[in-house]
Amino acid sequence: QVQLVESGGGLVQAGGSLRLSCTASGSIFSISTMGWYRQAPGKQRDLVATITSGGSTNYADSVKGRFTISGDNAKSAVYLQMNSLKPEDSAIYYCNAAGELTPLRAKYNAWGQGTQVTVSS
Repeated sequence: QVQLVESGGGLVQAGGSLRLSCTASGSIFSISTMGWYRQAPGKQRDLVATITSGGSTNYADSVKGRFTISGDNAKSAVYLQMNSLKPEDSAIYYCNAAGELTPLRAKYNAWGQGTQVTVSS
């Protein structure tokens, strides 16, 4: 009912930058929050950053000052600018969106398929 398509992952050297993009589509009445989570091998999926439709942001302590989340409500899109990347940032990054569906405004919480980010030392 809601599809999230991510792009922008890849391989980068430590200190480099990447920009992730995610676009939502489907039976969307509203999007209240979009965000990025990441999961490294053998670890749980952790929050990276979120942004509300009103523009409020939240970041994991480990990425504050290095990553910037932004959104485009008109495009149902969210972006993650990642600077000063470190090897420990390597993980699969997942896009997330939560809101309400058409026509009955049932709530949803959707995930993208994930995009690999690898930072070499």
